[in-house]
Parts: sequence; C-alpha cells; structure tokens
Amino acid sequence: MSTVLAAQKALIGRGFTGPVSVRIEDGRIAQVIESADGEAANGLLTPGLVDIQVNGAFGADFAEIDEEGLRRIVRNLPSTGVTRFLPTLITADLTALLEQARVLLSAVSTVNGAGAQSLGVHLEGPFLSPKRPGVHDPSLMVPPTPERVDAVLELRDALRMVTLAPELPGGFDAVKRLTEAGVLVAVGHTDATGAETSKAADLGAHMITHLFNAQRGLGHREPGVPGVALVDDRYTLGLIADLAHVGADACRLVFKAAGDRVALVTDAVAAAGMPPGVYRLGGADVLLSDDGVPRSAEGTIAGSALTLDRAVRNIISIGVDPVTAFRAATVVPADTIGESALGRIEPGALADLVLWDDELKPSKVWVEGKLVYDAATAEPDTPLPPHREAAGQPL
Repeated sequence: MSTVLAAQKALIGRGFTGPVSVRIEDGRIAQVIESADGEAANGLLTPGLVDIQVNGAFGADFAEIDEEGLRRIVRNLPSTGVTRFLPTLITADLTALLEQARVLLSAVSTVNGAGAQSLGVHLEGPFLSPKRPGVHDPSLMVPPTPERVDAVLELRDALRMVTLAPELPGGFDAVKRLTEAGVLVAVGHTDATGAETSKAADLGAHMITHLFNAQRGLGHREPGVPGVALVDDRYTLGLIADLAHVGADACRLVFKAAGDRVALVTDAVAAAGMPPGVYRLGGADVLLSDDGVPRSAEGTIAGSALTLDRAVRNIISIGVDPVTAFRAATVVPADTIGESALGRIEPGALADLVLWDDELKPSKVWVEGKLVYDAATAEPDTPLPPHREAAGQPL
C-alpha cells in the first residue's frame, strides 16, 4: 500500500526545500518529489528525531523498567518528535547492570510497534573514572578487564554503545575490542588527557558522552577531552542542550567548531515530561525543582528533564542555523549509531517523519509510515511541565 505525505517545506539533505511530496511504501520512503502532490500541509517536515542517550522519561526509569513504564515512554516520546531512542543504563554493580539490560530488552520486545522504537541499549558505566563520577556511584566503578568486557558482550547485537574512561587499566584494550565487536565506544566520565583522548580515537572510539560534563576540562596547554573533541573529526560530540549542563555561549562555540559533528542528546531521566517532584535514576532518588533541572540529594545535576524537541528549539534560540540544529537531532546521531536508514528523507530510508508547526513543536509524527502522534487529537497521559524557552534560559 502506498501513501503520500506533502508539506510546504522539508529538510532534505543539508537544506530546507519545498513544497515536497513523500511517497511511502511498506514503512519506507519510496520517492521524494520536490513539488506538492495534492494539498501540502503547512509546516516543516523533517526526519524523526533520534535520541541516543536517554535514561528514562514520563515517570519511568530504564534501570527499574516494567512493561507499563516502557509503554508509557514509547507512547509519549513521539509528542517530543522522537521516533527512535537508545535506552541508557548508568553505573551499577556489573551483574545487576546486565540484569537491568535483560529486563529492559524483554520489555522492549513486548511493546515494539506501540510508538517510538528502541535501538538497543547504551551502558554508561561501570567502566568510568571515580575522579569524574557526576551523579554515578564511584564505589561501583571498575576497570574494563577482559572478563568484564566478555560479560557485556553477552548482550550481543542489543549492545549499541558503551561509555567508558579509556585511561583506566585495560581501557585502551577495551576500546579496541568493543569497537571490533561492532559497539560504538564513547569517551565519558573520564579524566583522560588530550593525548589519551586521541589514542582512544586511534583505537576506534568515535563519540564523546555529554561534552564538557564529567570529564577533564579544556586547558590552553592540556586540551583535555573537550579540546581534542572539538578539533578531531573522528569524534561525534554528544551535547545536552538544556542550557544548564552547558551554557549558551559554550553551545555556540561547539556548533561553530564542530557543527556537523554535534549530536543533540537529552540524557533525560524519569523526570522528563513530568512536573516538579522526586523521580528515580539508576536506583536513587533525584529531585526536579521549579528550575527544571534534576539534582541528587547532594545537589549534583542528575541527568536532565530535557526533551529533544526542546533541545532543538534551544539551540535555534541562541543563533544556531535551524538546518544544523535539526541535523544534530536526526542524521548525525543516526549515522553515529550506525543507522543509515534513519534521520533522513530519501528513498530507502525508514518513514520516520515529523511535521512541525510554526512554533517548531511537533504537530504530527509517523513511525515507519504509521501516524503515532497528532497534536490535534492527542490526550497525553502524563502532565507536561510548562514551556520556558526564552533564549539562554535552561529548561
């Protein structure tokens, strides 16, 4: 069966064009015509957003997930423009962490097709540096010995990304082995020097987990992780654009230096899409206060309450070109995770699409050609926090 979606404007490749008609067959884009086939919808048509670092949302934490919680997440994520996501599990005892992953993957298998779709699992720990723990428990961080790497690789194809500190004993060997196994290795929660960051790239690491946060900082003689990441074309830079984790000027710097290598991520926790209150992250409580930033009991920022559509609007609000902003939430993360059929509007791509209104909020969302969200008829089953989107104001 063939269907056609037509829009006044669309993100095609590296620019906006329109009007555009997109013909869909069997869940994939069969043809893209740069003219309107019938009446074209008002608004901007883009690929579905791809979030490759998300710990939870809408009241549910992936570390304590059940079928009901996961169903709530996949049903509500399309309201934020997200059609694909990579569930992230933070540091825990390795045996417990792998059990969390298995429970999560089992739940995913039961809700597939109900909305946004999971891409597998991202382990953000336990191979991290106790010197840069963030909100992770440093007592549970361990070096990536061959036996421990064997254990995580038992997740097989479901294991899509591992964040680690390469300077740990065995770290460089782990980067090489995981990369050879087809796992994306990200450098994060690390005290690595610039030289060590470059060596990790030599061995196959290709992403930086939440640039600037929980890593050795940028210095004028010792560039640290950010300094190398900003100039090394081998790295994709994960950026939490809530304007609290990274300020507006620093975000502008990142896009000026590495615009085509920036992947917007949320690092969202269960508090995302929810009102102020206490939520869970990796088995611990975090407080979402009126400022919109989740924090641990000690006051450390604990993930975010960001949604990816807000990240795009935030970046545009500080002066980044809209095409670049949308690419940072679509094709860049898709390519980084090795999903060449996602994040683009072109023949052969999966028909994951978002129609945006004049305020750049999702109006309609399709996953593999199936309408999964329509703002005109939607009845969200969780309350959303108030929109606060003035330039430079964190969400």
